[in-house]
Amino acid sequence: MLHHHLAGPAGAPPLILGPSLGTSTAVWERQLPALSRRFRVLRFDLPGHGGSRADVLPAPEPGRTTVEDLASLVLAVADHHGWDRFHYAGISLGGAIGARLAAHCPRRVASLALVCSSARFGPPEPWYERAGLVRLRGTAPLLETSPARWFAATEAAADTETRTPFARGLLGDLAGADPVGYAACCDALAAYDLRPDLHRITAPTLVVGGSRDSATPVAHARELAEGIPGSSLAVIDCGHLAAERPGELRAALTAHLDAAAAAAPPAAPPVSAPGNGTRLPPPG
Repeated sequence: MLHHHLAGPAGAPPLILGPSLGTSTAVWERQLPALSRRFRVLRFDLPGHGGSRADVLPAPEPGRTTVEDLASLVLAVADHHGWDRFHYAGISLGGAIGARLAAHCPRRVASLALVCSSARFGPPEPWYERAGLVRLRGTAPLLETSPARWFAATEAAADTETRTPFARGLLGDLAGADPVGYAACCDALAAYDLRPDLHRITAPTLVVGGSRDSATPVAHARELAEGIPGSSLAVIDCGHLAAERPGELRAALTAHLDAAAAAAPPAAPPVSAPGNGTRLPPPG
């Protein structure tokens, strides 16, 4: 099972927070105090990241892992806790997992927030190339270029001793990522294209874009917002990790989640846990 942390009142509405590629549950740390007051918050680590082992993947071999596989692992965690329905917010790849769930398991997702994410993360070739590089040399080569992509704030992106503790911690997560798990997540991003299915998402949806995000520019956020019926778009002055602007991100998320929770029907009784074999239905 994916490594995860729980916080917040046991009887509160469930909220799952998905991390971006290369980070861990720590990417949500500064949002946790506010979100855990109203929600039972579950933060998880991607395979090979943080406390999650790469061998939770059903097929970690090159080119085999899909976002559907990752979403099924998240469903297994939700089932383990008896959560038939939950709110979901995710950054980048974490957002793609939530969008896949909302499109293909709509009864499970009460609301959705997609933060600096995309319906398609560009052509597949660069992702397969990155996966090959990481399998060969680990994540060390990525440490030179990631700060400028992740962070807009100079003190976070700069390669100096003035780098913020938050930025240092996330870059430490990248340095410590298992090459097998990281590369498999790159394979998942390479194969991901949810554009034909965006109209299937019926959950109340917030899309957050970063005005200085070079990895998933605001145009990606607009494509999500235009493709998901009834969704709303907020743009924050940030790089790829909007968590670097905790106040702005917190305000957007809490307003969205509070509105969605207030409009939600009463929770259904918990489902029995089926174990780790939960799978999504096939596309179509």
